Amino acid sequence: MPQHVFASVEEVLHSLADFFVEQASQAVAARGRFSVALSGGSSPKKLYELLASPTYRERVPWAETFFFFGDERNVPPTDAQSNYLMAKNALLAPLNIADDHVFAVNTLLPPAEAAQAYTQTIKAFFGNETAQFDLILLGLGDNSHTASLFPHTDVLHATTADVQAVFVAEVDAYRITLTAPLINQARTVAFLVFGADKAAAVRRVLLGERNVEEYPAQLIAPASGEADWFMDEAAATDLER
Repeated sequence: MPQHVFASVEEVLHSLADFFVEQASQAVAARGRFSVALSGGSSPKKLYELLASPTYRERVPWAETFFFFGDERNVPPTDAQSNYLMAKNALLAPLNIADDHVFAVNTLLPPAEAAQAYTQTIKAFFGNETAQFDLILLGLGDNSHTASLFPHTDVLHATTADVQAVFVAEVDAYRITLTAPLINQARTVAFLVFGADKAAAVRRVLLGERNVEEYPAQLIAPASGEADWFMDEAAATDLER
């Protein structure tokens, strides 16, 4: 898997932002639109703020960009823990993205119904074509989870390319997540990982023996190509041992 390692977090973010610009331009040139599934959490917030900054906001064809979410917490869209709200505040609202270009999980529904509804939303967007996102952004937890594919959860055994609800005991809450088969249909997948606290997880996922129950991010292997990892030296430090 291509590994892009930089000395500082700022360099990581700029490199991934450039990658985002490139993927958007290629997708619009080839298919007339760019479909991206966003990651939640604190790390991508910095990326979204950078993409909305004067440095990048004119470089992306936002009018042809359509936003989805790789996973969502089972909270209202106004809750501080909502991945949608974070992306809205950091990226979507500053860029005045049209509402019909943003596809959020309806977390006002019960988790299983929200997952089923989001599956249908994705199918409707892609129509008769395979649900193949142009880019899926992912993070990595220190427990080696990605999206809401947490260790020892039922969703790790999903064989269908859809959206599922999963109860995550370690956070005592439901999540709604794209399954690994759906993520692996993407044209491109990019991991954003930085910080020394992620170093052990990076090593386990990239160099450890295959054990998807313990290291769910090992499930990510896009059929169309390899996943790109954007990391700082702190996160990649254990790869050198």
